[in-house]
Amino acid sequence: MSDVAFVILAFMIAVYVLLDGYDLGVAALAPFISRSDKDRAEAMHAIGPYWNGNEVWLIAAGGVSFALFPLAYASAFSGFYLPFMIVLWLLMFRGIAMEVREHFPSEIWHAFWDTAFSLSSALLILLFGVTIGNLVRGLPLHASGFFLGTFAFLLNPYALAVGLFAVAALTEHGATFLTMVASGEIAQRSRAAIGRLWWIVLALYLIVTIFTLAIRPVAFARPWLALVALVSLVAFVLLRTRLSGESRVAPFVCSTVFIASLLVAAVGTIYPYLLPDFGGSGGLTIYAASASPHAMVWGIGATLVGLVAVSTYSILAFRRLGAPA
Repeated sequence: MSDVAFVILAFMIAVYVLLDGYDLGVAALAPFISRSDKDRAEAMHAIGPYWNGNEVWLIAAGGVSFALFPLAYASAFSGFYLPFMIVLWLLMFRGIAMEVREHFPSEIWHAFWDTAFSLSSALLILLFGVTIGNLVRGLPLHASGFFLGTFAFLLNPYALAVGLFAVAALTEHGATFLTMVASGEIAQRSRAAIGRLWWIVLALYLIVTIFTLAIRPVAFARPWLALVALVSLVAFVLLRTRLSGESRVAPFVCSTVFIASLLVAAVGTIYPYLLPDFGGSGGLTIYAASASPHAMVWGIGATLVGLVAVSTYSILAFRRLGAPA
């Protein structure tokens, strides 16, 4: 049951990254492709119908982690409490910026809220990337599973490199989304931005991969991870080659496969741990952190029902609003 719960939780986090990742990326990209207040408004309106629905997956994943892995949930908050609070404030500020922008007719206020929206989105991506980097690297844990480090410990070079990689990759992901749904100059500038970002993502991809193999040599003992890495590389190369084609959907699909395969690789690297130990001697496993068998059965059942409901809502919303599901 613990393995099933782990797969469900990983799936929900991956869906959140893929869905909210493109609108976070659009927000981070907007200042660089916009030439006027109208351009910024067009970029924000492109994600306006989706961003709050996408964040439902983050809330749902948090609830599932609490229900199925309560010890890991408590341990994570003992170490990531300050980052979590920062994430909460950034999410609130991002929502405020999106909702109140049109209530101010002045272009000065528009520029202020647009800047706030872009900065909070970019910082969110950075923090999420730093979190993933620290999970892969490992955390200093007490025998009972609680975090022993400091906030400064989390801002280590490897985690920051993963954070920067996440910013570049999801900004490119947002550019592929704008290329798909926008039109006119915004779509053209987004397509041009993909070409420039591709080289930055490639450089960071290679750096993070090399450091990950050095930090987590367990990846060498799991040959299937090499296949996942190959899938990510092929998708990334196809993303570049598809830019010259006429399809507006193909770059977004390639970007989605690229990011999804990276998330699978990250999960496969730390399995069966939810919180690996920094010393490499163990950590908090999915078996030690899971709820009681009775709670797991009910928790997984309720989660599956919720997944069907949220997935149905997401698909219907995309189709109703005219975006590809």
